Amino acid sequence: MKKTPVLPSRSALRPLGLDEVQITGGYWGRRQETNAEATIWHCLHWLEKLGWIDNFEKAGTGAEFERAGREFSDSEIYKLAEAMAWEIGRSGSPELEARFIRLTEQISAALESDGYLSTMFGHPGQRPRYTDLEWGHELYCYGHLLQAAVARLRTHGEDDFVRLARQVADHVCDTFGPGGIERICGHAEIEVGLAEFARATGEQRYLDQAKLFIDRHGKRTLGGDGLEYYQDDAHVHDAEVLRGHAVRALYLSSGALDVAADTGDKELLEAVRRQWDRTLARRTHITGGMGSRYQDEAYGDDFALSPDRAYAESCAGIGGVMTAWRLLLATGELSYGDIIERITWNVLAGAVAPDGKSFFYANPLQQRTFDEVPPSGKAVGHSGAGGHRAPWYDVSCCPTNLARTFASLAAYIATVDDGGLQLHQYMPADIATDLADGPVAVRVETDYPESGTITIRIDRNEAGPWTLSLRVPDWADGAQLTGPDGVRRTVAPGRAEITSDFAAGDTVTLELPVGPRWTRADPRIDSVRGCVAVEQGPLVLCAESVDQPGGADVVDLSVDPGKAPVVQDGTVTVSGHVHKHVDAWPYGSNPDPEEGREAAEVALIPFHLRATRGPATMRVWLPTA
Repeated sequence: MKKTPVLPSRSALRPLGLDEVQITGGYWGRRQETNAEATIWHCLHWLEKLGWIDNFEKAGTGAEFERAGREFSDSEIYKLAEAMAWEIGRSGSPELEARFIRLTEQISAALESDGYLSTMFGHPGQRPRYTDLEWGHELYCYGHLLQAAVARLRTHGEDDFVRLARQVADHVCDTFGPGGIERICGHAEIEVGLAEFARATGEQRYLDQAKLFIDRHGKRTLGGDGLEYYQDDAHVHDAEVLRGHAVRALYLSSGALDVAADTGDKELLEAVRRQWDRTLARRTHITGGMGSRYQDEAYGDDFALSPDRAYAESCAGIGGVMTAWRLLLATGELSYGDIIERITWNVLAGAVAPDGKSFFYANPLQQRTFDEVPPSGKAVGHSGAGGHRAPWYDVSCCPTNLARTFASLAAYIATVDDGGLQLHQYMPADIATDLADGPVAVRVETDYPESGTITIRIDRNEAGPWTLSLRVPDWADGAQLTGPDGVRRTVAPGRAEITSDFAAGDTVTLELPVGPRWTRADPRIDSVRGCVAVEQGPLVLCAESVDQPGGADVVDLSVDPGKAPVVQDGTVTVSGHVHKHVDAWPYGSNPDPEEGREAAEVALIPFHLRATRGPATMRVWLPTA
């Protein structure tokens, strides 16, 4: 069984698992080690400290108890279990294995005889089961439990955790199947959990139940006026764009794509694809961030993409990767890897501090103010942390979500089909898998995106001739590809291919132009009209006040897009000005553009490295001079 989070029964491309792809170094290799050594244990510490794990053992006593955490806190334990399972599968950590077994025992204490499992409902002094499907999150929590069980089953095999999850999945089918409760959960997740658990276990009824939940969206079974928030306003087949709560919308899209793949529903696939493509074109920030409104953590209207009010929740970034990956597998179009790369490098990479112990919940593209002292020692409100990453939040969906994603990241690097091997994300890696006619092994060597050179060395080929396909990002005009014959040619954005009966020691080299470049926004995005951004390869850059002359506030900067960005001693700089202002009436006719401004070189850093050197204001979109 492949060690991968997503394994469709039918798809254009077949994903490779952690047993076939290992990240061997570079930024993401270090991030995986930090995740294993710090982030997972940090999350465990907080879940124990706040009593969210203890809820399970207290619920199992049958007595009334004081429950800790929000209504969805059970899901954080399940996401941590998934992170632990993937990490055990990646590294074989005996310490994590022992803790996973103990965690299984703790969760099992709350499992009821009919498969119901919740610490929030159904116990003495609590509301009855399934009496708050709008906000209770019972099914949402089950979805994360099932995804954790998939990770455990694919990396370890059947055990008590998987058996527990089977009981829960059977309970869901018995309770919400035909003739049962014909409603949905206010937060999509059970759909993707059931669909993937069906793949892992071979149980058709789980896929059937996932399809039932997908089909019930749009039947307006949830109460209240905010049906768009829950994606209960329209059937998935009929919607034109992702809307409402961003994470809910993306998890629903992922579940719908899983159901479409395994049932052969081409109309459902095309419906989600249509919604996704329009969302990328109209409702996505340059960083790949999704969700432009703090209110409801939601998508806003088309082109309503204000940088300083961007929510761009870290979990929405993960949901975006989940959706794009499923579209890539289903369609075989490598271009879906572009948005995965954009989200991964600009949202996910920056959502966790370098030490792995503090996190951004929201990822706005401009920080106007900041708190002088970062939060420490206590959970903070989930909407923000004053320009700092926080060690924990009262709604801590993001830390555990990031932990499970980083632990399984190698599964998003490569795929195969009947014709060969495809590379989607570029990082140092060893890949060994079987093609149709035999085993192959390659090594990817690169320091991308520090440079744009990616070298693929063939270590083994017993498959005869096959095709190596490489994703060329949409920004990479002028990319160069060199095959084993030494011939160098220009390749266009999209898919670059070399077909050969490769010999051990052969190399293929892709050179991507990763120099800094100006980027302009669609003029319909009013909030950044008259502004430009700078990108460098897949990285979005930003200006922080700590880098500017005299520590100038970034609100006082402007730049000259007529002069190309340059790299000086490893730092990207652009020509511009610092403006000095006085407090006065801020409106007038014909202001003097030269008054109070001084020429300056504006230094830029990757967006994911913001807020790592002390308090600072920050912005991605820079006004033009």
